[in-house]
Amino acid sequence: MAHPQALSRPVRCAVVTVSDTRTVESDRSGQIIQTLLAEAGQQVVEYRIVPDEPDRIAELCQTLADQVDCIMLSGGTGIAPRDTTYDAVAHLLEKTLPGFGEIFRQLSFQEIGSRAIASRAVAGVFQGTLIFSLPGSSKAVTLAMNALILPELPHLVSLMQSG
Repeated sequence: MAHPQALSRPVRCAVVTVSDTRTVESDRSGQIIQTLLAEAGQQVVEYRIVPDEPDRIAELCQTLADQVDCIMLSGGTGIAPRDTTYDAVAHLLEKTLPGFGEIFRQLSFQEIGSRAIASRAVAGVFQGTLIFSLPGSSKAVTLAMNALILPELPHLVSLMQSG
């Protein structure tokens, strides 16, 4: 059961698509994340597309962490040679939320079967900012947002700010 929203303001979010080929016009997953956040009453304060290069991904996360409560990345979580988002993000995380990746892969398995094992979706905290790293598939993004992220986002942010 989801926790009640504990924040008195919208969660400030950055949406980052990691891709060597997508553009603003073709970035369906980034558009879905932004739409779902807005529909849930959260605030998208930044949207970027960055190449799948670990140094650029990490640098952007470090920059955005000072500006937002949550960074949501999509793309680059598989095992292909250019899939480096997991490596860039996992290196930054000070605390991980292992349940996110575990439950996401379990839910994905119910939809796509054994291909779910190739997902390296991950979440955690970096400098007081939540980071969610999702696959680039629009179906995967929709699943993660609706089933896991949106129900818990305000609660997770309030927990980080209660210290």
